[in-house]
Amino acid sequence: MKKLKKIIAGLVAGAALISLAACGSSSSGSSDSSASSQQGQTVEQIKKAGKIRIATFGDLPPYGYVKNDGARAGYDVALGNKLAEDLGVKVDWVQVNADGRVDALKSDKVDLVLANFTVTDERKQVVDFASPYMKVSIGVVSPDSAKITDADQLKGKTLAVTKGTTAETYFTQNYPDVTLQKYDSKTQQFQAFKDGRVDALADDNTYLYAWAKENPGYTVGVKTLGEESTIAPAVKKGNADLLKWVNSEIKTLTDDGFFEQAYQTELAPSFTDDIKPEDVIITK
Repeated sequence: MKKLKKIIAGLVAGAALISLAACGSSSSGSSDSSASSQQGQTVEQIKKAGKIRIATFGDLPPYGYVKNDGARAGYDVALGNKLAEDLGVKVDWVQVNADGRVDALKSDKVDLVLANFTVTDERKQVVDFASPYMKVSIGVVSPDSAKITDADQLKGKTLAVTKGTTAETYFTQNYPDVTLQKYDSKTQQFQAFKDGRVDALADDNTYLYAWAKENPGYTVGVKTLGEESTIAPAVKKGNADLLKWVNSEIKTLTDDGFFEQAYQTELAPSFTDDIKPEDVIITK
């Protein structure tokens, strides 16, 4: 009987130890998962998953758009595909509007944003930007029949902007006499402009050049407003591991001439001859 009691006691003690170990393991796993969620996926986690989730535009040629056959194309898309190739994974594209880029990172819907994301001090507070790969300024496009060549001409007029863009912020802060019509997407703002619902449209000059070439009768009369800015990939705030890898990759791609090649393939056909690679891309 005593021997039986000892055996039972031993089994109970063993079960207790196993239970404690399991709890400890579960707690550790939960902690690791929580830390990953807070900081975003690491490079190794992305490789293990076999895919990188990238936010991009779907209606902004020649940067990020969907072709008639459903395939994604554009300068940002070419960069995303190259990053995925060098990681050895596939791309899971997530389409966003301008005002959804930050939230996509914060909510862990994506690992990276490649959507003509202009670097600003305000945005630096909520996302981490990698090394830039493009230059950009705010521009204004208007009909040839009522050309705007100076921002002061917009006072008392109506201007189309997309929500969440640097153009919206700039005109809100610097031109209170200009009435802003704010749209959720690029498609909506350009349609309103062509329909005559606004007098002009402000956005990044780099794709206003492309839009004006594709739409005769319109001119980018104001080519630069404010300081020249840069466009860069963005990761979730605090994701130092992925940020370090992207920075290293941007340097390698710059040194290898990738961006110059992508410019010729994706951007040059959409620009007029007076726009040169050094006006748009960063080569050093």
